[in-house]
Amino acid sequence: MNSRIPGFHRLSVDERREQLGLDDGFGRLPLELAEEMVENVVGTYGLPLGVVTNLRIDGVDRFAPMAVEEPSVVAAASNAARMARLGGGFRSEADDPVMIAQILVTDVPDAALAERNLLSAATSLRAAADAAGPGLVRRGGGTRGLEVRWLGGQDRMLVVHLLVDCRDAMGANAVNTMAEAIGADVARLAGGTLGMRILSNLADQRRVRVTCAIPVDAVGGPEIAERIAQATRFADADPYRAATHNKGVMNGIDAVLIATGQDWRGVEAGVHAWAARDGQYRSLTTWEVDGDVLRGGIEVPMAVGTVGGATRIHPGAQRALALLAPSSAADLGVVAAAVGLANNLAALRALVSEGIQQGHMRLHNRSVRAAEGATP
Repeated sequence: MNSRIPGFHRLSVDERREQLGLDDGFGRLPLELAEEMVENVVGTYGLPLGVVTNLRIDGVDRFAPMAVEEPSVVAAASNAARMARLGGGFRSEADDPVMIAQILVTDVPDAALAERNLLSAATSLRAAADAAGPGLVRRGGGTRGLEVRWLGGQDRMLVVHLLVDCRDAMGANAVNTMAEAIGADVARLAGGTLGMRILSNLADQRRVRVTCAIPVDAVGGPEIAERIAQATRFADADPYRAATHNKGVMNGIDAVLIATGQDWRGVEAGVHAWAARDGQYRSLTTWEVDGDVLRGGIEVPMAVGTVGGATRIHPGAQRALALLAPSSAADLGVVAAAVGLANNLAALRALVSEGIQQGHMRLHNRSVRAAEGATP
């Protein structure tokens, strides 16, 4: 497969589908399925569904679906992927798909004793949790650890983290079930009152990392490359800038996750929490000039799945996943992060050169004309 298709944006919709082997039902959700997915259904809501071209990750060409309403996002990702391609494309690595289930205990009388009791019983607690998720264990997943955190405060709070390998599932239902199965035992061992048992969307045990090394000439020369690096330092130092900087990253990540039927709100919450992990909200990406190369990188939590959830029932999500063909949930997360990094590069390059509005408004004007009733 070759994702480099010059002039793809100039083809008709039918011609693009033909290039990718897609039918005219790609992305559609029948009303009867919508009725099964959520409550009080009165219809379905459509978003434009585009495809990122030029994308190469770990030496393999990919087409990434993006569901997004904002003009220029798909074009920007495709253009930046073309730049990265000149440096060999994106490189990636991913953690094992470990989610965190939190079990809260309040009114704990002795924090040190509670921790000793819980860690001493960790093996039996993990066994009980695994017994509550036999399907996950059969697929090679299951508990991978147990941690105890003392939060204190007026409620004398202690929280146990149950670390669960969810394999190719996002894992929310599995980890919630396992946490509820051992909650009473955890409270008894801690000597306190059982509180909430729920997953954490800060999936910092389940991160993906994507990097690229782009010739500086591909982004406009050494001066532009250095301005891109400077723009990242600006975002890292100033949360007001970081919020907009990271919104551009999430333009790409969210659009891929929406297209593939993921809990993009959960991923977004976890990503922003990760950006503030040291107490200040910072840039999700890094860009630095290294000789004649611009090096970029992103590291984010990525709790996604290729089985379960909407992927079981939504035909659009199923077809988007078939187009993307991820080898695992981690691979899906890597693609989303790569598209996020590409969108960030495109935005920064525009901001430090001609300005963001020139390209954005050129594409936005098509929406304006359509809103005014203009025909093609």
